[in-house]
Amino acid sequence: MASQGDTLPNHVEALRDGCARIELENGSRIITLPGSEKTIRGFSGAALLLVDEAARVEDALYYAVRPMLAVSGGALMMLTTPYGKRGAFYEEWTGGSDFWERYEVPASECPRISEEFLEEERAALPSWVYRQEYECSFEETEDQVFTTSMIERAVTSEVTPLFGTG
Repeated sequence: MASQGDTLPNHVEALRDGCARIELENGSRIITLPGSEKTIRGFSGAALLLVDEAARVEDALYYAVRPMLAVSGGALMMLTTPYGKRGAFYEEWTGGSDFWERYEVPASECPRISEEFLEEERAALPSWVYRQEYECSFEETEDQVFTTSMIERAVTSEVTPLFGTG
């Protein structure tokens, strides 16, 4: 039986494979790290740092992994579907610096996902869940009491803050 890797161009054999680490014959390593800010610190020298499901990662974890690139000059990629209008990923996506390249691929543009499947999902899921999961839409979270627009409308520069500015 052939593995998928056998059909890829420039296939590289794994020298060692484990649940948390893969070393390739070309000297590359893939290392999975725990998703906790408390236990992830101290790792460095990453050439590429991937944060999967970045919209669901705690902000403290995101801030803890950024220094891993300080010496290596490596790249940081955050992969995710949106999850609420909150958190570091949302802030970077909607108002972050020009440092980021942003790529948005809704499910309708993915050739592996059929239109029939999307229609079934659209019928089965609440509309806000469908928009979030398949249309790359930042929606309000299910436990949010006040919408983001309500909060934004409540803040104004015309009123002097009661306890200072920050």
